[in-house]
Amino acid sequence: MTNLFIILASGLCVASLAADPDKLGLMGWLRQLFETKPKRIEPSLVMAPPRIINEDGWTMIHCDDEGAFNEWLDKDTEGLPFRVGEEPSLGSHLLIELFGCKGSTLEKDTTVGHAMVDAARVSEATIVAECFKEFKPYGVSGAVIIQESHYTIHTWPEHGYAAVDLFYCGGTVKVRRAVELLKERFEPRRIKFLVVRRGSRSEVER
Repeated sequence: MTNLFIILASGLCVASLAADPDKLGLMGWLRQLFETKPKRIEPSLVMAPPRIINEDGWTMIHCDDEGAFNEWLDKDTEGLPFRVGEEPSLGSHLLIELFGCKGSTLEKDTTVGHAMVDAARVSEATIVAECFKEFKPYGVSGAVIIQESHYTIHTWPEHGYAAVDLFYCGGTVKVRRAVELLKERFEPRRIKFLVVRRGSRSEVER
């Protein structure tokens, strides 16, 4: 068998065919070659940048791609960077959907509480108070009150899901650090993000 590597310039794909031209004949070999489909690029491998929506005085930024969201966050290590065309606002409310978490990390108020308090600390938020409640049979709800606003969470251990809100004002909170710590503690398989700008200038001065 002859292992043939053909570079298809149009798709920048590589096709590897195990073929014997002597057995297939020239026309059969060519037919097999050109009927071979290039490898499909999975949508999950293509980064989708955050998209901004302005509607009825609300500014929302959606992102279902963790890599693209982190790349955007890296543009401004202090808080959430404003995109071109955005008006100033008093605060940023980052909603995080954590799917496929390790269930045991979401069951106890101590475990969840420590994770949220540590997230506030590493992001250099100023902690004022904290409160967490464990429910039976499942779930933990809690909040860390910070001078810049609050961090809250509710968990569904039976579904491996946690809903986290990081709400803060000012440019001193390093939210990327909080996100990374929560990922480390809860071990999600997938994350989605939504940023809601709170207190936009046009609405506050209306």
